[in-house]
Amino acid sequence: MDAQLKKGLIEICVLCSIEKEESYGYKIISDLAPYIEVSESTLYPILRRLESSGAVTTHTEEYNGRLRKYFKITPMGRRKISEFKVTLREIEKIGRFINRHGERM
Repeated sequence: MDAQLKKGLIEICVLCSIEKEESYGYKIISDLAPYIEVSESTLYPILRRLESSGAVTTHTEEYNGRLRKYFKITPMGRRKISEFKVTLREIEKIGRFINRHGERM
């Protein structure tokens, strides 16, 4: 898979994983693991980018004597998910076309 495409998909997956409740890095990776492989070195730059773009906010809390950073989706992050769903429906339509007509091309 194209690296840029994968990065964009992971970004949306991260937003979806925190859509219902805030979460932290290790849990996000665990939540995504059955669907897409994400390492810490991939996740944290994406989370920083999402934070700087206003799609997520953060706060830290102490957990077992250590600080843990939590990520929470914002209305802008929810809009990104909605916009992606529109794009995904368009891609699915193109996929159906390719599946029906691809052998003739």
